Amino acid sequence: MAKQTPIPDELTGPFYKALNEGKLVVQSCNACNKLQHPPKPVCAKDGCGSSDLTYKEVSGRGTIYNYGVVYDCPIRVLQEDQPFNVAVINIDEDSDIQFYSHLPGTKVDDVPVGGAVQMIAEATAGGDQKIVEWKVI
Repeated sequence: MAKQTPIPDELTGPFYKALNEGKLVVQSCNACNKLQHPPKPVCAKDGCGSSDLTYKEVSGRGTIYNYGVVYDCPIRVLQEDQPFNVAVINIDEDSDIQFYSHLPGTKVDDVPVGGAVQMIAEATAGGDQKIVEWKVI
């Protein structure tokens, strides 16, 4: 499945650089130790708001929270692969952090909700930037 290529900026650059190295990182607040994703300029935890944030490597393991099947996608590059799964993944380190995945290698509508997954850094259509996908293990 062709994937769109993100354009990293100052805020997301460390996240995408780590993906190109095969690692998954999320922001970590040095004031309250809360993890967060997607990246933000300040800690999103109620009452914190600190801008003292770093990126922390996480295990790249998670659990499938839920999923849906896309039959009519408005994104042209994805239309040729319809229908396809879109799963919501909770990372093991913090179930409040969720990623979305097409679950490469998983048949449409054959998604094991509650099943374990491992992050894979997958190449995009542009080829220079990898993105997060998850593989059922």
